[in-house]
Amino acid sequence: MLSWVYFLGAAVLEIAGCFAVWAWIRDGHSPLWLIPGVAALLGFAFLLTRAETEHAGRAYAAYGGVYVAASIGWLWLVERQAPDRWDLLGLAACLVGSAIILLPRST
Repeated sequence: MLSWVYFLGAAVLEIAGCFAVWAWIRDGHSPLWLIPGVAALLGFAFLLTRAETEHAGRAYAAYGGVYVAASIGWLWLVERQAPDRWDLLGLAACLVGSAIILLPRST
């Protein structure tokens, strides 16, 4: 199902865009970080429109689980903080929820 690929790409771009703003405001980096941040957020919005569903709200809801998964991956790979069992349990619940929302409509 192609929506999951779009959701994964959207999640990476959304996290990168938000992280650029975080780096500027919270970490004191240059405001120039906003340039790739805005580009990433525009890419995120575009990819999210590619989801194979008729209604935006359903796409956003299903995307939520993928976003949580990408966020946990970001925590682990970029911020070097291993997820704990509660992170992983919450992630599993979110992915099940996303599947419940999206999968019955893909058949």
